[in-house]
Amino acid sequence: MKRLWLLTILLILQAGALPAAAQPQEAREQQAQGVPPVLEQVREERSVLDVVADSLLKGRMVAVMTGSLGEIMLRDGYPQVIVSCFDDIMDGFAALHAGKVNYLMTAYTTAYVVSRSNPSYRILPYHLTNEGAGVAVAKNNSIGLLRQIDSVLAGFRQDGTLDKIIGNWIRHDGSEYVVTEFDNKGTSSGEGALPLLRVGTSANREPMCFVRNNTISGLDWELMMRIGQALGMKVEFVDMKYGALIAALQSGKVDAVASNMTATAERKKQVDFSAVYYMNPQVLVEWNPGGVEAAAEGGSGQGVWEKFIDSLNRHLLLEKRYMLILDGLWITLLIAVLSVILGTITGAGVCALRMSRNKVYRTLAKGYITIFRAIPQVVILMVMFYVVFATAKISGIFVSILTFSMIFASYSSELFRTSLEAIPLGQRHAGYAMGFNKYQTFRYILLPQAARIAFPVYKGEIISLIKMTAIVGYIAVQDLTKAGDIIRSRTFDAFFPLVMVALIYMLIIWGFTKLLSVNRWNLSVH
Repeated sequence: MKRLWLLTILLILQAGALPAAAQPQEAREQQAQGVPPVLEQVREERSVLDVVADSLLKGRMVAVMTGSLGEIMLRDGYPQVIVSCFDDIMDGFAALHAGKVNYLMTAYTTAYVVSRSNPSYRILPYHLTNEGAGVAVAKNNSIGLLRQIDSVLAGFRQDGTLDKIIGNWIRHDGSEYVVTEFDNKGTSSGEGALPLLRVGTSANREPMCFVRNNTISGLDWELMMRIGQALGMKVEFVDMKYGALIAALQSGKVDAVASNMTATAERKKQVDFSAVYYMNPQVLVEWNPGGVEAAAEGGSGQGVWEKFIDSLNRHLLLEKRYMLILDGLWITLLIAVLSVILGTITGAGVCALRMSRNKVYRTLAKGYITIFRAIPQVVILMVMFYVVFATAKISGIFVSILTFSMIFASYSSELFRTSLEAIPLGQRHAGYAMGFNKYQTFRYILLPQAARIAFPVYKGEIISLIKMTAIVGYIAVQDLTKAGDIIRSRTFDAFFPLVMVALIYMLIIWGFTKLLSVNRWNLSVH
């Protein structure tokens, strides 16, 4: 009963916290302070979250994005709340829609855009905290980048540029974004080249940073483009998973991070932050089916075919989003094919070491196989990119191919070894008796038999590797899965992009299975 009274008092205090439309003067004043006009400032922010967590969220599942402020706050201070983490916030919205979680906690700007697209996502009238977004820079930056960024931000506040940037992307009236064109074609190498400013971001949270017309856009994008312009630097954006941004900054893969990131105490131990450029409150979202959406669907009169055509247009044709799928498909196939080829060659070498009479070689081969088979693939991939090749200026595609080749080699080498050992020893002796040397015996007698034994399992390993490539988004590689995530972040529809990507993977697997059919390869004993 006491909790119910506390919650009632809280609702009364925050009545009007989410008005339908703010007064123009109030909106201008709040916008100047970087506060969305549809949310009021609450002095006792922590007490609000205390009451909500103890009364509304206790024992309930709340979706958050991995590494976000919402996750940090709930995990650190509210053990009574069951936290469910998602690498992509759109996965969290999909889980909320499906009833897998009770609530979702995210930044107001993201919640507002999604709820505007689908009113069944209802923002609850609780202002939990302010997420003060800042630009993250590696500690002890040698060129004083943090000082330069703070200096530019101070100028932007004074001359009104920051307010203009915010107004271009925070459109509470639902009007179109105001997109500024930038001349960012200067080269970053050669004589007279501009210094390069690599900015890490997670482009899946409209309107802060998202993919529009197949290029990164949003408030964070425009801010960093203007900062780069002011500093005389060429800005290059690197899109990756939100949870990998700090690691990318520490390893030198990016020079700065602009992704609606808050300077929490734990994060400030790892990296430095600029002054806050935008205050973005954390809010709770619930799924409330019916109402506006039900009325809209009931009156649409669309049949199944019409809905399919509409989905096809929104997900593929609008803004030429099919180009994202095609580019992602090419990257997936490139990584898969090259990884199989290099992994097979490497696996054969490891197999030779594993079957060697030299104990040192056998020990090295066993260690290699144990390491790459025991550690999860996504961990190996991130270690390779952010640790082993931290200082190397090489692309994530190259690192992906190298990593998957090494993983594939660890499995294929054991497959080759067991297949060779399965051949009776008499086959080898028969070859010698026929006058064959060791190479001829292996080439004409042992290899064809081993290939026939290994091939069915080998095809399965290839299929597993193709599906394994879906994790490359962690190191800023835009593959097929990442392309689907980008489309979901714009259409707020989990079903169509996921099914579309799943069907494409099925076609890829079917094609490789047909290509690798034993009947197409003359693997008979000579």
